[in-house]
Amino acid sequence: RGLQFEMELIDIQQLNDRLFAGDFDVAKTSFHAALMLAKDTIVLPSGSALGFGVGPLLLSAHAGEQPASVSQVTLCPGRDTTAALLFQLFYPHSTQIQHVVFSDIMPMLQSRRADFGVCIHEGRFTWQAEGLGFVEDLGTRWERETSCPLPLGGIVARRCLSHNVLANVQAVIHDSLQLALRNRELPLPTMRRYAQEFNDDVLMQHVDLYVNDWTVDLGTVGKNALQQLSQRAQSIGLVPLDAPDLQIFAAH
Repeated sequence: RGLQFEMELIDIQQLNDRLFAGDFDVAKTSFHAALMLAKDTIVLPSGSALGFGVGPLLLSAHAGEQPASVSQVTLCPGRDTTAALLFQLFYPHSTQIQHVVFSDIMPMLQSRRADFGVCIHEGRFTWQAEGLGFVEDLGTRWERETSCPLPLGGIVARRCLSHNVLANVQAVIHDSLQLALRNRELPLPTMRRYAQEFNDDVLMQHVDLYVNDWTVDLGTVGKNALQQLSQRAQSIGLVPLDAPDLQIFAAH
């Protein structure tokens, strides 16, 4: 389609920071960050992580404890992540928040360097084996309160790109997803190279959980979920009240 990509693979908060700095034309980002970038970026319909049962888990270093004291510390995977937004939405002013790279959260809980952690990605499947305590599934709470799937992150592009370029980027992402869904073994070498967990069964659990019909196309359900996220982020002051709505790119 006449496109050339220079790829970078970095931590989600680094992605958010670099996107704020204007370093990327197209990037995966947390929908929390996307809400704050809505003036300058547009959401592509394909490539999002959105669904039921996909939410971050609030875990504890000590079984049975609840976040209820400012002397306690909760680890979050980045200031602008949707995981951090959810923790602040459901546990406002409950503990101190410390932002660290997502892959450091469970090791820091195991070594008792923090009281709680909001865990994402493969940690959803491995926390019990790590001997950590379960506090709450933040995604389940979101679903209960909104009746919407949880929008975690998606692919955004600069509004300054031409419609033709945006349409071609969207088509490439859509087609690559369809190819990977038809040939599930094709992405495995790349997944093994970059994943924090090297067990193929866990990697495919990750795919089965986070890659779904809304990943291929956000559709009306995805649009409604993003509106819910925007309204709730504004209600606790994490996004300005006058921030523009997220716009989803339409190729036609």
